Amino acid sequence: MPTVQHTVVDSPYDALTLVAVDGVLSRVHMTDQRHRPPEESFGTPDPRPFTETVRQLDAYFAGELTDFDLELHLIGTPFQLRVWEQLRLIPYGETRTYGELAEALGNPGASRAVGLANGKNPVSIIVPCHRVIGSGGSLTGYGGGLTRKKRLLAFESGESGREETLF
Repeated sequence: MPTVQHTVVDSPYDALTLVAVDGVLSRVHMTDQRHRPPEESFGTPDPRPFTETVRQLDAYFAGELTDFDLELHLIGTPFQLRVWEQLRLIPYGETRTYGELAEALGNPGASRAVGLANGKNPVSIIVPCHRVIGSGGSLTGYGGGLTRKKRLLAFESGESGREETLF
């Protein structure tokens, strides 16, 4: 039986719940996040497995880190895992459309399936699903809410003082 542990850390975007399976980061949940599993699934409280994750999140929020380098234990379908890997390839401060991700996966007609997989991303911020936008440049659904998505995109583009007027 795997060991599941969690801790809660502060961020500029509300508290984040970090969950590890056998000591490896598996999930990052925001407060009031869509698809947030029940808290009983978070395991026992223990901050020890999250030292490096917290260090990298702090550096990211301080504007000092643009690319996370963490071991992840992601659980999903083979298609979801491929989508989440594509998300990790989107550079800091840039965006991609669902169609562009589907094209990169070799299946240009799969933009809706990409959207569904994107919405199930279990490691928000670190696997940057917030960097995915609609085909016309519009902001579309985000499990953490569109306000957080706007703020994250504004932060990464250097426009963090103007989040409410960017979109």
